[in-house]
Parts: sequence; C-alpha cells; structure tokens
Amino acid sequence: MNSILKKTYQMFNFFRLFLVVAVFSISGCQNETDRSSLKRILDRGYVAVGTLYGPNSYYLGAEGPAGFEYELAKKYAESLGVELKIMPSYSLDELFPRLDSGEVDFLAAGLNVTPNRLTQYDFAPSYDSVSQKLVFKQGNVRPRALKDLTGNFMVTANSSHVENLQQLKLENEDLAWQESSEFDSEELLLKVLSGEIDYTVVDSHVLAINRRYYPDVSIGFTIKEPAPLAWVVSKESDDSILGSLIEFFGEVHHDGTLLTLDDKYYGHVEKFNYVDTQAFLAAIDNTLPTYQTLFEKYSDGLDWKLLAAISYQESHWNPKARSHTGVRGMMMLTLPTAKQMGVKSRLDPEQSIAGGAKYFKNLIDRIPDRIPFPDRMWFALASYNVGFGHVNDARIITQRQGGDADRWVDVKSRLPLLKQKKYYKTVKYGYARGDEPVHYVENIRRYYHTLTYFDEKIRNKPVTNNIEQEEVGELTN
Repeated sequence: MNSILKKTYQMFNFFRLFLVVAVFSISGCQNETDRSSLKRILDRGYVAVGTLYGPNSYYLGAEGPAGFEYELAKKYAESLGVELKIMPSYSLDELFPRLDSGEVDFLAAGLNVTPNRLTQYDFAPSYDSVSQKLVFKQGNVRPRALKDLTGNFMVTANSSHVENLQQLKLENEDLAWQESSEFDSEELLLKVLSGEIDYTVVDSHVLAINRRYYPDVSIGFTIKEPAPLAWVVSKESDDSILGSLIEFFGEVHHDGTLLTLDDKYYGHVEKFNYVDTQAFLAAIDNTLPTYQTLFEKYSDGLDWKLLAAISYQESHWNPKARSHTGVRGMMMLTLPTAKQMGVKSRLDPEQSIAGGAKYFKNLIDRIPDRIPFPDRMWFALASYNVGFGHVNDARIITQRQGGDADRWVDVKSRLPLLKQKKYYKTVKYGYARGDEPVHYVENIRRYYHTLTYFDEKIRNKPVTNNIEQEEVGELTN
C-alpha cells in the first residue's frame, strides 16, 4: 500500500497549492452562517468527526481508542489545536445522515470516492486506494467472472460495492445480489464462512486484515480496480473546512505521517500465506494452552501475547527446537545469551521463556528513549533477530539518505542494504542479511495481532468493541 500512497501524493501535490489558494479565496468572500466552518471549529475547541466502528476505522483496544481513521483524525485535530470528538456509527445508514444534519463536520471512515457520492458531497484529497474483491469460501468452486456467480450474493446496502454492481449490471443483465443494512462487509465475510451466503464483496485492506483470522476466505476475482479513499465533507459546509483538509493532507503526505500509519495498520498484512496462517491457528488451539501461563508469568510489563508471538516465530512453541546456527529452545537463545540471562537449560520451557523475555526487555531498554512505541518495539524485535549493532547500522544509513532513523517504516526499507558491499563497508558491524529482520518483525506482528484478536473474542470483547453508550461522542484527548 505504500507505493499507492506515494503515487497519490505525487498526483495530489500537483494541484494542491492551486486548490488551497482557490478555496481560501472563496471562503474569504463568504459571510459566516450556521454551516460548519473552520472558524466555528476553532471557536468551540473541538472538531466532530463521523466514523464507523471497526478495526480499520475506530475501535477501543487494550490501550484505548485506535484505528487508522481515528489516529489520522486525531492528527488533524492536533494540527488545529482543538480536541477530537469522535462520533462512531454502526452502519452507513447511520453515518451519512450525521453529516447531512450537521452533527459532524466531516466523515473519516475509509470511504470510496464514487460518482454518485461526488454529486452529493465534497471530498478531501485521497490518502489511499483500495480495490474491491469478490470472495468465497475456500473449498467451494472458485468464481472467476461475473457469469460464474450462481449462488447467494449479498453486499452491504448503500456501500460503494452496491454502486459498482449497479454499473456492472448495465452490461451484465443477469447479475443479481441482495443488499443488507444490518451487516457490514466483515460480518458478511463470516456469513460466507458459515455457508449462509456464497459470495460478498470486500475492500482489499479490510480483507488483508481479516484473512489473518479467517484464512478460508478466498478471493474469486477483483470486481473493481483500485479506487481512491477520502474523507467526506458536506457541500453545505463552509469551504474553509475543505481548505484546511487540503493543507493537512499535504502535510501528512510530506512528513511521513501517512506512511507511518499505513505501516502500523497494514504493513504486516500485505503478504498472505494460507498454510502458515492455518498452522498458526491450529497451534493456538492445540499448543499455546500448554505454555500460555508461562508467557503470562514472565511478561513483566510486556504483553504476554507479544512474547508468545516471538516464541512462535522462533520455535513454533517447540521446547526442543534447534537451528543450524546453534540457537535452541522455545525462545531460540544462543549459548552466550542464555548464560547472560541466567538460563541453565535452554531446553527447559520455563527457563527459556524467562530468559527470552528478560533479553527482549533489555533490548527495548537499549532503544533511545525518544523513540515511542510501537516503533520502539519493532526496533527491539529486529535487534533480537539480527543484533542491536546491525540495526544501528541501518539507522545510520537511513539518516545518511535523509530518512528518519527513529521511524521503523524508514529504517526497515534500509535494512536490506546491509547485504550490499556498497553500504555495509561504510558501517561498523558490516555485512548482515538485513531482509531477514524485516520479515521477522512482520511475521511477529501478524502473529501478535491474531493472538490479540482471539484473546479479545475469548474475553467477549470483539474487535469493534461494544462501547458503552455514554462514551460515544465524548471528547478524546
């Protein structure tokens, strides 16, 4: 998705200055009315943003509000010096009326820019693009074109998926589908898996996340090529809001904020391996219960699920694991590291987990204090794999090339350069297989997110989180 973001910025930057000048010129000539305006937002001290519940937009995680759209909206509020008042909805049927009524200033919910919507609303600059995928259940006959859709086909009402299907029906008169206001695309995925329906349509970024939990959701074909996502503004709003959004997206494209958020939420799910995902889900059911109490016991400030994810990447939770390099056990410790951490037997699961946890926490402590989480954690994980010195070398190369050495998304693109003599001969620790820690971190992130998802399900806390009514719409700091 990063390449799409870069292309989007190149196109956007071409006309950004013109739009800013034009919009602010127009808004300067208008009288203040009761419509939403930048002045009203600044005067009242908060911006009201409409969004949808879900892992891509807004949800309550273990550490509070999260979601790509939420974090980006929070950045916008901070850029204005006001607070964010998030107004989440359960469906598109609830979402757009909030904008129409003026209850929210704009919508930030991963919404496609479509021809129909363009006639009714204004859009901020696009910040990403997603394609639409027709999906079915693994094991059933794969549909490869519209003519192959012979079963029950359902999509979310009032979605961009419906609009696309209506256009396709003009040339495919036999195309038929059902529309549901009750279920969103993620809920329809589960209906595909349960056999209640045969097909649905899902945006590519939503599918990428959900296949980590439900690998039997398979792609039939791309039903619509990549189209832009953008925040939605009412045509009744003062043009100053649109002008401020144009300026904001210019800044977050330029300063790397968008790339960082994209990496945080989607960087670890861009590649999908069906066999590995199935094996991990089976291990969660069959092997993890044997060792979960040990991961919890020795987490000591860490999330036990992260510790378990590291161990699965290292040994697949096999206490007798051994590699050709001589590392052994649940956490695959070297002999010198084991001795340093007080581990007498690397093959003892409890000693290995305790030693691995202690070593990982030591690595976190070595990362400069100015680097915040989660980047701090990704640097420590890369160090666990390839060594702290090599990670520092990659940070030096990043800085030399004008990147941000304190940002994981910048450094991970330079780590593979440690395989090239042109680069590794200029740094202290020399050659390293720098692509390995990148894959290592991405794998652990995938395992960690999957464990988090299922742990929340066990605790009756779905990913979208049932937020108490009194919390909805409160100011978020």
